[in-house]
Amino acid sequence: MFKLSIPNKYLRGDKMIKRALISVSNKEGIVELANKLVSLDIEIISTGGTAKLLREAGIDVKDVSHVTNFPECLDGRVKTLHPNVHGGILAIRNNANHMETIEKLNIDPIDLVIINLYPFKETILKENVTLEDAIENIDIGGPTMLRAAAKNYKDVTVVIDSNDYKKVISEIESNNKNTTIETRSKLALKVFEQTAYYDSLIANYLRKENNEENNFPKNLTLSYDKVQYLRYGENPHQKAAFYKEIGKNEGTLVDGVQLQGKELSFNNINDANGALELLKEFEEPTIVALKHTNPCGVASGENIEEAWYKAYESDPVSIFGGIVAANKPITKDMAEDMSQIFLEVIIAPDFKEEAFKVLQTKKNLRLIKIKNILKNDNKKLQIKKVQGGILVQEEDKQLLKQMEVVTESQPSKKEKEDLIFAFKIVKHVKSNGIVLVRNKQTLAIGPGQTSRIWALQNSVRNSKHSLEGSVMASDAFFPFRDCVDEAVKAGVKSIIQPGGSIKDKDSIDACNEHDISMVFAGIRHFKH
Repeated sequence: MFKLSIPNKYLRGDKMIKRALISVSNKEGIVELANKLVSLDIEIISTGGTAKLLREAGIDVKDVSHVTNFPECLDGRVKTLHPNVHGGILAIRNNANHMETIEKLNIDPIDLVIINLYPFKETILKENVTLEDAIENIDIGGPTMLRAAAKNYKDVTVVIDSNDYKKVISEIESNNKNTTIETRSKLALKVFEQTAYYDSLIANYLRKENNEENNFPKNLTLSYDKVQYLRYGENPHQKAAFYKEIGKNEGTLVDGVQLQGKELSFNNINDANGALELLKEFEEPTIVALKHTNPCGVASGENIEEAWYKAYESDPVSIFGGIVAANKPITKDMAEDMSQIFLEVIIAPDFKEEAFKVLQTKKNLRLIKIKNILKNDNKKLQIKKVQGGILVQEEDKQLLKQMEVVTESQPSKKEKEDLIFAFKIVKHVKSNGIVLVRNKQTLAIGPGQTSRIWALQNSVRNSKHSLEGSVMASDAFFPFRDCVDEAVKAGVKSIIQPGGSIKDKDSIDACNEHDISMVFAGIRHFKH
């Protein structure tokens, strides 16, 4: 069979790196890298500011315009989008037809591509950034060259991360002026991960600009940055990591500062987030104590110290090993109480100096300061992984649609306040959920039962309080009157529930028989 003869200068069986293209926005470490390449007799092609920097460092550089035979134009928007660049990157070295073609077109192979992208993320995170600024920081040529080099990783080494500079140079020096195929494959993967991430940043930014954040696009792209690896997941045999959304994230755990204590675990983060979500329902001084994603003690008071005392007394047993979140600074008296029990995490907008000194004695206790702890961005989406896909929904931000009294008995003003307080809490209790409250203090919480009557019975059975004169909240409607009858036995005087059951009349009649009041909120708060 006839075989095409390829000139010796293009035979790449040795796979040695002979030419490198460098174009970086983040120039950290690039001069040192380029010096190493020059010392290995590797020719450098570069663009714009990168070429200028390298020349100022005394490094011999060929402008990309000399390769393309075309000047950079349109304020730098067009400089590398040219066959002389992409042909040199994409030519398959052991493909005779490819090599003959680039020879005829006077295209030289490019074996090493070192590029990082315009700082789009850094730009959109700036205060008062304009759409025009954001658009100008969308890189076009960079991703195109990176993707071309990554596609041809069997022949081309591509570097997008400055953390890989040392590894790449080390391999070139020790591996006959080339990298290993294993390294090139991993570097290519990193390119496609980062260019996909980069494009998702742009898509999500433009989605916000067009007020399309919660309109559920046909193809959903999400952008997250890894905060840290975690020791393990929910259980020690599960690997885990913590990622954050792109943005300021005020009022979230991501925005918090850990003042002391052990590294946060998967369960710490999950529980702390649940405590924060519930805490944001309240503006008056409030404490949320939470265990295994369910509140175990919640109270509001005239001041944060009173709220702490009431929350602790709500359930002094379940709080052991739990999370405490406060919407006002922690005081010395509170800290002295807290130091007497085992807590995993305390979250607050601040810690008084004397309080911090007290809590410092508990070296493993995690203290998290979140400055704008009540800040609540109502445009975030909730995401839940299921096998084979994800579920996406808006956050449950609305509390009430109405306060319709449906019984002959009317709740007092104080009972109405407690009903709203209880409904805020049951909204954050796993379904089926029941909460009993008196004087803005939880007395009994029944989470996560397959029957609503069991949730009520469990809450009453486990409460250490007299429930006489309390109010009750249910996250969903009553299908039967049994919950009303059971609540009356416990001493409940008023009930709030969504309403909407075909048997609502049975529950209303039961309330009227017992001379207690019931309010329909007109909205359900399932939480799974």
